[in-house]
Amino acid sequence: MAITIIGAGAIGGVLGAYLTRAGEQVVFCDIDKEHVKTINARGITIEGPDERFTAESVAFTPEELLLYKNKLETVFLCVKAHHTKQALEPFLPLLTSESQVVSFQNGLCERTIASLVGEDRTIGCFVNFSADYLGPGRILYGGVASLYLGELNGVLSERVLLLKEKLQCWGPAQLTDNIWGYLWGKMSYAGLLYATALVDETMAGVVRKMDLRETLLELCSEILEIADREGVVPLGFDDWVPELVYPRETRDAAKLNSQLEKLAERMATNKKTKSGIWRDLAVRKRKTEVDEQLVPIIETAKSYHLTMPLTTKMVEMIKEMEEGTRQMSWDNLYELKEIYESMGKKIS
Repeated sequence: MAITIIGAGAIGGVLGAYLTRAGEQVVFCDIDKEHVKTINARGITIEGPDERFTAESVAFTPEELLLYKNKLETVFLCVKAHHTKQALEPFLPLLTSESQVVSFQNGLCERTIASLVGEDRTIGCFVNFSADYLGPGRILYGGVASLYLGELNGVLSERVLLLKEKLQCWGPAQLTDNIWGYLWGKMSYAGLLYATALVDETMAGVVRKMDLRETLLELCSEILEIADREGVVPLGFDDWVPELVYPRETRDAAKLNSQLEKLAERMATNKKTKSGIWRDLAVRKRKTEVDEQLVPIIETAKSYHLTMPLTTKMVEMIKEMEEGTRQMSWDNLYELKEIYESMGKKIS
């Protein structure tokens, strides 16, 4: 299986390095020319909690890869959600009827990919390990976590079985017949992470803020309600348990608080104590993935005549922070709390 990894950053860099080290045929493609140059000269180095290694690899810029006009067999799309169409579209002429595109991304990017290449050439993936791009040829890796592969129609096919086996060199990749459940489960978790990025504080510090807990849970519930309307059963992962949050009327406060403390402890002990969203805003000074992740869910809600007041306001805040007109502050979260309290919704 020839694998082309489009986006050799955090996720793509880690998976590609492990696959390359295992002897798989892997080609990296990235828009960062220095990153590409370094990979070709010295390989790609993974700096993880258990080991540090360098995999000798081959890398191209998109322009260079397109010049070869070689057909692409399996594509791992590992770019930011809002770059999905821009990254994949130039390579459409290089895909065959047997090609497959796997979305190693955050969001419901499979929808966009399927619109470009068709559902039959799209494979869903849920990935939740921690990693970060440090610089040309260097990736910080937080360690093994969750990775699920699945066909969009729920069928456990031979091709996803083969992909699962290939990825065992990285870690315990698994199959699922409910990939949408994992993707929507992560979207509800993403709502929480976006909220933690509204303040210059660790993720655990925000989750443990008890006077904000009901507001944060309602924020996540808005997203889970849309998943429910879409006929999806969201699934949990890595101490995030959506079924304890939604439906609202079935919440058990004691169980939920206990589980959220487990989640906070996991967050506190992670190498990255603040989210990638916070890093985009505070360090890299670049746009987040909110337009591709949460905005489409708000649009979907409209089709069910539902409003998402907390999510809508949070998206507005994130965009203002991207533009530099709003600063990180606890005031942002308390502004959301005021909206929540005006709605009259409490944990049952």
